Amino acid sequence: MIPVLATVNVIQVFLRCDPVGQVITVGLGVISLMAWTVMIGKHFELKRLRTLNHLFEMKLRDERSLLDLPETFRNHRAIPYADLFADAIEGYWRAKAVGKERGEQNIRAPLEHAENALQRALARQTLRYESSMIFLASVVSGAPFLGLLGTVWGVMTAFSAVSVQQTASIQTLAPGVSAALLTTISGLIVAIPSVFGYNFLFAKSKQLVTELENYASSLADRIELESK
Repeated sequence: MIPVLATVNVIQVFLRCDPVGQVITVGLGVISLMAWTVMIGKHFELKRLRTLNHLFEMKLRDERSLLDLPETFRNHRAIPYADLFADAIEGYWRAKAVGKERGEQNIRAPLEHAENALQRALARQTLRYESSMIFLASVVSGAPFLGLLGTVWGVMTAFSAVSVQQTASIQTLAPGVSAALLTTISGLIVAIPSVFGYNFLFAKSKQLVTELENYASSLADRIELESK
């Protein structure tokens, strides 16, 4: 005889869950939607920022002098590269003006201020790249535990209900156990895509941070060369 595979009706299994299991399952569903929204949004955000960075960098390459560029080049703070550029140039000229007022001729002072401004802007943009990653990491680590909590609670409830009956059989125990296992499945369905999405986005953000550090270094070198 050919064995007949039993089909699982998820809705019926969900309806057999106790209120705690249903709340955990629905909560995991909401968390899953939030995680997918964050992952998709973060992917397109990083992709857009990388494109804008490269366009701004190519624009600067066509300029002969960075220190004499008009202020319009510093009005694009939404672009990470432009934010670093604006802070560095403003820090340079601010230190230059203060030194001129005091009658100082320290050439290194404006360069040091520009480098410090670059470091602050670099840290600020790194936090921007890595935003929302803590949420995904929390989903990856927390969703399976929420599912396990629902399963343990459901199994405990099922055995408690069977214990008060005169006779117990697999037919009376199975519905409660299967309903309890639904929360574990829900937790894994949330965590598995999230862990792949987190690893992908983490690697992508690290790549962009490395590119940002290289850009900051080259920008500092160019400012130093032009200041001589």
